[in-house]
Amino acid sequence: MSTERGVLRETSYGGVTVRGQDVLVITPAGKRRVIALPKGGQERGETAEETAAREVREETGITVRVREFLGDVEYWYRRSGRRVFKTVRFYLCEFVSGSTEDHDHEVENARWMPLREAVTGLSYPGERALIESVLSKRGSGR
Repeated sequence: MSTERGVLRETSYGGVTVRGQDVLVITPAGKRRVIALPKGGQERGETAEETAAREVREETGITVRVREFLGDVEYWYRRSGRRVFKTVRFYLCEFVSGSTEDHDHEVENARWMPLREAVTGLSYPGERALIESVLSKRGSGR
């Protein structure tokens, strides 16, 4: 996290894991009404791609292969009364192995959701836009 002119800035990394026509989503612990993509903070010495893959594995129990950078989701939130500008860098990931039953304690539920349902079912507009982008790429044969 960095501070610039009194604004806290934070960067996280996440994965959009696609298997067939489904995408991997989570419900964070304590947030029963939230459906989101797995993401989290970078550990010392990790690349962005390594962070995205680790966060997917920890939060969902699924091991992935990072394929390509998809885009950033940016938003503001408050922590301890201070405004924080957050950027989440998302990567398109490919399922390798694992079970969603092996998610960690930060997640109440990890599951596969149909991509078309995720366009409206994800809680955050920026994440919904990423799914639309994935669907658009698939439609163009990429």
